[in-house]
Amino acid sequence: MAAVSVLGAGSWGTALAILLNNNGHEVALWSIIEDEVNLLNDTRENKSKLPGIHIPDEINITNNLKEAILGKDMLVMAVPSKFVRNTANLMKEYVTKDQIIVNVAKGLEDDSLYTLADVINDEMPDNPVAVLSGPSHAEEVSRNIPTTCVAGSKDHDVAKKVQDIFMNSDFRVYTSSDVIGIEMGGALKNVIALAAGISDGIGFGDNTKAAIMTRGITEISRLGVAMGAETQTFAGLSGIGDLIVTCTSMHSRNRRAGILIGKGYSLQEALDEVKMVVEGVYTAKAALDLSEKYKVEMPIIREVNEVLFKGKDTKKAVEDLMIRDKKIEYKK
Repeated sequence: MAAVSVLGAGSWGTALAILLNNNGHEVALWSIIEDEVNLLNDTRENKSKLPGIHIPDEINITNNLKEAILGKDMLVMAVPSKFVRNTANLMKEYVTKDQIIVNVAKGLEDDSLYTLADVINDEMPDNPVAVLSGPSHAEEVSRNIPTTCVAGSKDHDVAKKVQDIFMNSDFRVYTSSDVIGIEMGGALKNVIALAAGISDGIGFGDNTKAAIMTRGITEISRLGVAMGAETQTFAGLSGIGDLIVTCTSMHSRNRRAGILIGKGYSLQEALDEVKMVVEGVYTAKAALDLSEKYKVEMPIIREVNEVLFKGKDTKKAVEDLMIRDKKIEYKK
């Protein structure tokens, strides 16, 4: 048995806390929002994000960060990507160097263009850092629906430890040393899912979505490899696997926001309707900046930015993608 804290009580953090508890570990679930902690303790249910899912009484739900961190073997960071640095900064006062930090958020830091593991390493350089990613909607994991993910760390022993703590008969975990590939796949698929949702919202069909997904994974892998990732990672769980589920499922807040934008909602109206963090919106600008930094062509990412932040008509964005200069897909 391990002592594990999940930092962030959103849908994913709550689902993972329940999974870890079911695996027999000693689990704490922390939120910076006191009212949220009180409500979760009173109802033992995350009614707004995981309705109908009971939070076991054994899970210690707390607002006290020191209490959540001290004496734990592993700290799971499940806060939205834009709060990762601030949370890591708050944590480092209490963290000891033997504690494994596992990031499960998917995104990029806007200003620095760091991956989230890099942000955590920047704030807590003495700690082993791992990532956990893959096609894994919280709504399904919390209901014990079979799911597979990948645990990544540059240290195989750390990745193996994450695998051992999280894996069970319903939640299969693989290991990988390609942290940058896992993170880029997890972050950028949200932007492509916005594009897929926009296509659905406009009323286009399966052909269009298949094209967006296929060319989308090409863009993701192109940038990832330029940043040092392994090509094969993007054919795996955190690449095409996560892309498929995020582009096709109504559990996906990125796809749902895209659908609304495709129907004519403004970005803010779409975000207000979804009522949850839409990570692709926060990642889109950073992804475009990285494409320019590494001189990588990413037309879908570029058009998503034009639609989100410059008010470009969605049908015109699709038209501009279709009429670009002729390209070769493969030539030996």
